[in-house]
Amino acid sequence: MDRVDSKFHLVHLSAKRAREINGYFAHLGEGIGNFVPPLMSTDTNKPLSIALEEIATGKIEGRQPVEGGEIVDPLAFIADDGDGGDDAS
Repeated sequence: MDRVDSKFHLVHLSAKRAREINGYFAHLGEGIGNFVPPLMSTDTNKPLSIALEEIATGKIEGRQPVEGGEIVDPLAFIADDGDGGDDAS
C-alpha cells in the first residue's frame, strides 16, 4: 500500500500487470514480442503474485489519469450524479 494511493488503484494496477504477464507466458513460444516479461525472478509462477511483488519492489508504478494536463479523479462520477439535487422523493 506504500506504493499506491488507494486499494482500488492497487487492485487495478496488479490485475492489469497480471494480464500482461499471463499474455507473455501464453505467447512465449510464438515469438510475438507484444508482452513485457516478468521484471523479477520469484518463487511463484502465478501472474498475480508476480505482479504484486513487482509493485511492492517499485518496478511497476501506477500513474493518475490525466486529461488536458490536470489530474482527474477516476471516481469523480460517483460523487457527482449530474442532477444537482437530492432524490428524497
